[in-house]
Amino acid sequence: MPGSRATQFIPALFVVLWATGFIGARYAMPWSEPFSFLAVRFALAGAILLSLSLVMRVRRLGARQAAHAAFVGALVHGVYLGGVFWAIRNGMPAGLSALIIGLQPLITAVMAGLALGEKVLPRHWAGLAVGFAGIVVVLWPRLGDAVGGVTAATLAASVVGVVAISAGTVWQKRFLAGGDLVGATLWQYVGATALAAAAAFAFETRSFVPTGELVFAFAWLVLVLSIGAIFLLMHMIREGEMAKVSSLFYLVPAVTALMAWALFGETLTPLQLFGMVVTTAGVAMATRR
Repeated sequence: MPGSRATQFIPALFVVLWATGFIGARYAMPWSEPFSFLAVRFALAGAILLSLSLVMRVRRLGARQAAHAAFVGALVHGVYLGGVFWAIRNGMPAGLSALIIGLQPLITAVMAGLALGEKVLPRHWAGLAVGFAGIVVVLWPRLGDAVGGVTAATLAASVVGVVAISAGTVWQKRFLAGGDLVGATLWQYVGATALAAAAAFAFETRSFVPTGELVFAFAWLVLVLSIGAIFLLMHMIREGEMAKVSSLFYLVPAVTALMAWALFGETLTPLQLFGMVVTTAGVAMATRR
């Protein structure tokens, strides 16, 4: 059926869209502080979804489901992106940060097994391990200068971020499996906005430098990432097993490296290309039925 054929392309589309988030962050961070940028981004995405829910007359979530969705949003958007953006802003090399984030599928698989009772077969564990090894190979050439910005604070922020997105995706699967996607995602941004705004008022000056790059970053990250990619992620979480869904994140660093090569002229070595092949093989092992 055409519909079922179309859904086969959702994972690939998600990986491409999610990878553009790191490119958008590169455009935005010189012109804004991380928590302030994220607070505005989440608020804009929430306003769009609120308008969409009114036009579509989406059924409202109950108080319990809304609370669960807000909690998921605080974890998946607020803590994860806030931790990663803050770490990079404070000197953590993007390559090392991406390597830490690469632990997400392994952490999610363990959490899903404990909380959801999902069975992870040996071939799934092998695929997860191969995928992580591929990420190490892809990022290895960029880790040589990953020293100065690595502090206890930036390392902790990156680790907290990856644990948060793993816990949030499992929580989404556990408590919001049957909720409306538009309503649930709207409440996610309510929770994320509240957390990011609190951090911005507590730790930042909340100043922005209006530039074309900042406007582009806002437009792209709000519409393509916070709306498009997140809806795809929520759909995959609802329909798939967590270990398989989370393993798709292994492909993001490789796709991001290709985009950085095309847009910013960053070099790609034969070793990195080999690592991309290894990562893709690992994802295939972890996701095949």
